[in-house]
Amino acid sequence: MADIKAPVFPESVADGTIVEWHVTEGQQVSRDDLLAEIETDKVVLEVVAPDDGVLTKIVKQVDDTVLSDELIAQFEAGASAGDAAPAAEQSAAPAQEEQAADGGEPVQVTDKKDEAEHKDQSPAVRKAAKESGVDPKEVEGSGRGGRVTKTDMANPTLKSDSSIKSDNGRPVAESMGERTEKRVPMTRLRKRVAERLLSASQDTAMLTTFNEVNMKPLMDMRAKYKEKFEKRHGVRLGFMSLFVKAATEALKRFPAVNASLDGDDIVYHGFYDIGVAVSSDRGLVVPVLRDTDRMSMADVESTIREFGGKAQQGKLGLEDMTGGTFTISNGGVFGSLMSTPILNPPQTAILGMHAINDRPMAVDGKVEILPMMYLALSYDHRMIDGKEAVQFLVTIKELVEDPAMLLLDL
Repeated sequence: MADIKAPVFPESVADGTIVEWHVTEGQQVSRDDLLAEIETDKVVLEVVAPDDGVLTKIVKQVDDTVLSDELIAQFEAGASAGDAAPAAEQSAAPAQEEQAADGGEPVQVTDKKDEAEHKDQSPAVRKAAKESGVDPKEVEGSGRGGRVTKTDMANPTLKSDSSIKSDNGRPVAESMGERTEKRVPMTRLRKRVAERLLSASQDTAMLTTFNEVNMKPLMDMRAKYKEKFEKRHGVRLGFMSLFVKAATEALKRFPAVNASLDGDDIVYHGFYDIGVAVSSDRGLVVPVLRDTDRMSMADVESTIREFGGKAQQGKLGLEDMTGGTFTISNGGVFGSLMSTPILNPPQTAILGMHAINDRPMAVDGKVEILPMMYLALSYDHRMIDGKEAVQFLVTIKELVEDPAMLLLDL
């Protein structure tokens, strides 16, 4: 019998929460099969099978808090489903044998109906039920034989005359024709994001300065070289890579923007690790591009693409999001025209990109229609003076509007 333990968390992570079991007790699995997912305040960690065998006992259930390297389940390597019975069945066997010895017939310890309903609920369905407070027995199932699926729980169609109650007795979701409501607890990751954003707004002297950039030169360059770029590097040429390179150059010129605060100390970083804010189903995450001064535009594009895929699959690791000296957030991909991005402490500045819109602009005394983007730089005024912040943002504007300056190191 082997112990299945939670991963060893880094010092910055105190504990985690079991968010889903992908197998049940007594289920046979293969080596490296996904057993469970543990959500911390930064990432979701996967627990996999150490070998071929059977999961014999689940010690920590969904929503239980677990510590670093804590026992969460037991596993029997080399066993098959028929060889290793679940712990619940093993504990019931002595009672059945004792009754038989007294002259009676062995009886089922678990009610047949309850057992069938339990088996019909997958771990994903049980997790969804705990999150929403909706009893799967009150949901119309679309699966085989009326079985309730995870999809059914995501958008529940309640059976007639159903009023679903939470554990404290308050209505959580009620069938009123099309008017339904659902109560879902915050995930640990979203709670942590909320705490950090609130702390940033309360504990820093945050200001935001704005500018606008003419995207036509960059768009013309992209249109001219995008096919050759993709053929050469195997990745599409986007706008983010040039903004990352422009921000890196601006950080070299204004070291205070690349610094961080540690108590009463100012830490000036001699490297450039730029975080790129990525939206995922579980909340906002900020994976970090390391040493962007040494990365090519192709390196930046391919790494950002990899981060995006990991974020959607919940596979970003702690090492992907640790550190960072500056952050770029692109709300423009969602259509945002202008915003004031919130700092990502202990960093002292964050750049916000926005949507590109055609606008009438005065050029050499004439009105031209140009593709313009608003840029926003939020910064901690305790560390960065207004003059530095404005000059930093103007530098990015100039480099984006004339990409050749980056190549010529001007």
